[in-house]
Amino acid sequence: MASSACVTDLARTAACRDGVAAAHLKVVSIFVIFLTSVAGMSSPVLLAGIFRGKPLYDKAIVVIKCFAAGVILSTSLVHVLPDAYAALADCQVASRHPWKDFPFAGLVTLVGALLALLVDLAASSHVEHAQYAPVVAQEKELELGGGCHGSGGDGERGEELVRLKQRLVSQVLEIGIIFHSVIIGVTMGMSQNVCTIRPLVAALAFHQIFEGMGLGGCVAQAGFSFGTTAYMCMMFAVTTPMGIMLGMALFSLTGYDDSNPNALILEGLLGSVSSGILIYMALVDLIAVDFFHNKLMNSTPRLKKISFLALTLGSAAMSILALWA
Repeated sequence: MASSACVTDLARTAACRDGVAAAHLKVVSIFVIFLTSVAGMSSPVLLAGIFRGKPLYDKAIVVIKCFAAGVILSTSLVHVLPDAYAALADCQVASRHPWKDFPFAGLVTLVGALLALLVDLAASSHVEHAQYAPVVAQEKELELGGGCHGSGGDGERGEELVRLKQRLVSQVLEIGIIFHSVIIGVTMGMSQNVCTIRPLVAALAFHQIFEGMGLGGCVAQAGFSFGTTAYMCMMFAVTTPMGIMLGMALFSLTGYDDSNPNALILEGLLGSVSSGILIYMALVDLIAVDFFHNKLMNSTPRLKKISFLALTLGSAAMSILALWA
C-alpha cells in the first residue's frame, strides 16, 4: 500500500517538473521575498521610532509584540513543525531504519526547546552577574562613605536588566527564524516542481511580511542601536533568498531535489530544531512575560484584552497562510 502511494506521488511530481520554468520562478522569488522581508521587519521598527515618546508608545509596543508572539507561535506549530513531521514521514524516509522506529521530529523539537532554555539561562545568568558586580561595589562604597542608598538606582538597574533581556530574546528569536528561513529557501531552491513553486512565491511573500513584523516588533522594544537594528533587518531579509540560491546550487552540483531522502531528512531535523526554539521563545519569553510579568498590562485590564486580541489575530493571520505555504 505504501509503495503504491509512493509511485502515485512520484508520478504526480514528474508531471509538474520543469527545470527552466522553475528556475525563472525562483529568480523572481528571490527579489520578491527580499523586498517583502525588508518591508515586514522594518515597518514596526520605523513606527516605533516615529511614535517614541508619545503617550501611547508603550501600549502600542506591547500590542505589536503580542501580535508578533502570535505570528511566531503559529509559525512554529502550523508551518515549521508539520513540515518537519511530513519530511520525516515521507514514504522514502519512513521506510528506512531508524526513521520508521521512532518519532524523531518530536524528539528533535524537544531538543530545540531545551537548547533555547539553556541559552536563555546561561545568557540571563551572565547578564545578571555583570550587573550585580558593579552594584555591590557601589553599595560598599556608599556604606564606607556613610551615604544613603537611594531607590532611583535600583529602578534604573531593573530597567536596564529588562532591556538586556529583551535584546537577548530578540537575538535568540532571530536565530530560530533564520533556521526556519534557510530551510524554506533551500527546499524551494532544490525543487523543480512548478506546481509547488508557483503558489509558494506569493504565499512566502506574505509569510515573510508577517514573520518580519513579528521579529521587528521584538527588535523595536529591545531598543537596539541603528546599526544593530539595520544589521538584524538585513540578516532576516537576505536569509531566505540566500537559502534559495544555496538550494539551486546544491541541485546543480548533486542532482538532489526536494524529494531526495537525504534532503528530506536534513529538512526534517533542522525544521524540528527551529520549531522547538520558536515554541519556547513564543510561549516563555514573549507571551508569558507580557501577560504575567508586564506591569503596564497588569495595571490596565483593557490593554490585556486588546493584547490578547492582537495575539489571536497574529496567530490567525499566520495560520491562514498554511493553506498556500
